[in-house]
Amino acid sequence: MTVYATLESPLGELLLVGEESATAPGGTALVSLSVPGQKGGAVVQDGWRHAPDAFDAIAAQLRAYFAGELTRFDIEYAAGAPGTAFQRQVWAELDAIEYGTTVSYGEIARRLGASAVLVRAVGTAIGRNPLLVVRPCHRVIGSDGSLKGYAGGLERKRALLGLEGAPTS
Repeated sequence: MTVYATLESPLGELLLVGEESATAPGGTALVSLSVPGQKGGAVVQDGWRHAPDAFDAIAAQLRAYFAGELTRFDIEYAAGAPGTAFQRQVWAELDAIEYGTTVSYGEIARRLGASAVLVRAVGTAIGRNPLLVVRPCHRVIGSDGSLKGYAGGLERKRALLGLEGAPTS
């Protein structure tokens, strides 16, 4: 069953969407985390159950992150999460980016063994990340150090990098 909850944050109201899971902390595996106005963000659907308690463990981690007390999330993502094989490879690279650091889109492509021609495909895959904040796509910047695209908006990207003490231009 798909469940959802909202959580107030410095980025605005977050929409958390999950699936019930016997193995996940709190019994919910995260499917999506989106912000208001996010390009391609989730929207509550008929048949979803509002279940704030199902997200207690995830919400506690998010609050600790926004308070500057947590640098790495320990959240179970739903099995069979959306995305192509290539997108999942890119997203795995995002998960490996350390708190407070940034890498370029080109570096992600190089880590995957992709040519510079595929940097745009990497950017597209990053833009389709359904798990903003917890899968740190905000840590990917342009090769010149500038902030480039973020589905939640560049101001939110700047805010997240600032929270983490990461360099921004």
